[in-house]
Amino acid sequence: MIWKKYAGFAFLYSHHLLKSSVLSTTAINPVPIKLQHNSSSPLLPVNVQVIHANKMKDGSARDLSATNYVLNLYTKSNHLASAQKLFDEIPQKDVRTWTILISGFAQFGFNGNALSLFIKMRKEGIVIPNEFTLSSVFKCCCSVSNGLRLGKSIHGWIVVTAAVDLDVALENAILDLYVKCESLGYAKRFFERMSDKNVVSWNIMLAGYLGTDDMATSVELFKIMPEKDVSSWNTIIDGLLQHGFDRDALKLLRQMTLDGTSFNNVTFSISSALMSSLRNLELGRQIHGKVMRLSMYKDTLVRASLIFMYSKCGQMEKASRIFQEFRQGIVEVQHSHFIPWSTIISGYIHNSMLKDALQVFSSMVRDQLEVDVFTLSSIVSASASSGLLELGWQIHCYVQKLGHISDIFFISAIIDMYAKCGKLDSAQLFFEQTQTRNIVVWTTMINSYAIHGKGSDAVQLFELMLNQRIAPNEVSFISVLTACGHAGLVKEGCKYLRLMKQVYGIKPGLEHFSCMVDLFGRAGCLDEAYDFIHEKGISSMSEVWKVLLSSCLVHKNVKMARHVSEKLLQLQPSEHSPYILLSNTCSEHENWDEASKLRGLMQERKVMKHPGQSWT
Repeated sequence: MIWKKYAGFAFLYSHHLLKSSVLSTTAINPVPIKLQHNSSSPLLPVNVQVIHANKMKDGSARDLSATNYVLNLYTKSNHLASAQKLFDEIPQKDVRTWTILISGFAQFGFNGNALSLFIKMRKEGIVIPNEFTLSSVFKCCCSVSNGLRLGKSIHGWIVVTAAVDLDVALENAILDLYVKCESLGYAKRFFERMSDKNVVSWNIMLAGYLGTDDMATSVELFKIMPEKDVSSWNTIIDGLLQHGFDRDALKLLRQMTLDGTSFNNVTFSISSALMSSLRNLELGRQIHGKVMRLSMYKDTLVRASLIFMYSKCGQMEKASRIFQEFRQGIVEVQHSHFIPWSTIISGYIHNSMLKDALQVFSSMVRDQLEVDVFTLSSIVSASASSGLLELGWQIHCYVQKLGHISDIFFISAIIDMYAKCGKLDSAQLFFEQTQTRNIVVWTTMINSYAIHGKGSDAVQLFELMLNQRIAPNEVSFISVLTACGHAGLVKEGCKYLRLMKQVYGIKPGLEHFSCMVDLFGRAGCLDEAYDFIHEKGISSMSEVWKVLLSSCLVHKNVKMARHVSEKLLQLQPSEHSPYILLSNTCSEHENWDEASKLRGLMQERKVMKHPGQSWT
């Protein structure tokens, strides 16, 4: 029966694959297991050792079922070294013995060890693995290099030998392997051949299609699912949210509520993230109220997502209150590092409350809590935006002291901080000392030269990056075009715009076009800038006209400024900048009557200018 059901797979995965070099221990990466005491384990080691000792004393340890019981206690309490030692001492092992230790390794992330043990089991050939053994093995294959090939080999062995019955749980494990290893073609064919699908099977396929960014197919698959559980709703709503379909995600969240599906902690976290993205404070408050009613307020994940939501909606007083409940012990948490420190810090920074962010950060350092790279990068970026060189320098020294200076995004934040604080030499020195450079680091340094007006240096570094076969991205081209604009390198800027599309297949966006208009405008080529806007079909974009209007003001071209302003007033009649810029141009040329008319037109149309701000 199995042969007929999976005839196609039997052809692909023959029995000899299991005996090939795929099952060499070099294909996986076992980790040495050390004896350890894990205070968070549900069972303390002394209890397991006492039980083990008692069974040794009364002689029951000679019974394999009793030994398997002790072995299971060791693995469940994450004392894998003791479990391995006991396993090695068992003279005759059954399938449960092997499965307990393999599953224990898999449960705590020692995937290489689990696969090595499985390979040893198959090479001995005495005990045949069962569906529970194989489910754990397929789970491990998802997380190791060469895991897809190894998983195919094991799948082929199952099909060819028919030694194990394929129940729905084992089939789901195989399906999950193909999805997680991004082999959706195999997954689709296997899914279609499954005679017994459950909701887990459908959820796995749903996640697979979402992973390919095929949102239309994902939504259609969700609609035809014969059964949907809370994980189904969570998967599709989160998938839509991650791909920018916020409104569609909100519709499905409402539908989920109407269908009567109970929310879990993941649903509340996704819902809070959705309200953050939509900046919908009212619905966010309703989510918060539902959390309170369902007594999920103590869940750390839910609380952290609420802090994030209130921060994004500008309600820092509310976010701070929730955070303080963690710190003051009003909400019980098992460990202090579970408190969402980074979430509240990024919230303060997002809402320009740097002083509060620094107070929380200082508390973390004072209490000797582990500070993640995301938090450090946020603080450094805030230092750059506020011009706080000393603070950025202190954090740089702090991280070097800890020896964690390898994160690409933190490196980029440090370079950006030095550049924005006027220390271009320090930014350049740190860039040169960095061993690992990806496109993010290169782009940050190119942009640093650009903001300091070092256009030639930026172009030179960009060319060096290309010579090292590092492909530029959209942001890289924005940086180099900005640099060309600051240095008046019109010819080079035009070359890079062509290179962007013709060589790297990157479609120019609004920012790239704005950079080009600015490049022409700074160089005094106002007619070229005007023609460029019409040639590229971007005359409906008000941003490029604003850039050209600024250039007209700089070069005192009143005639073109008036024409550009009229175009802007058609596109944005309630925007203040066209009125102000043209009025200033008229005033500089002592055309007081026209300047007065423009100011009067602003009052007539109730267009308000935003008040200026000063660093002083």
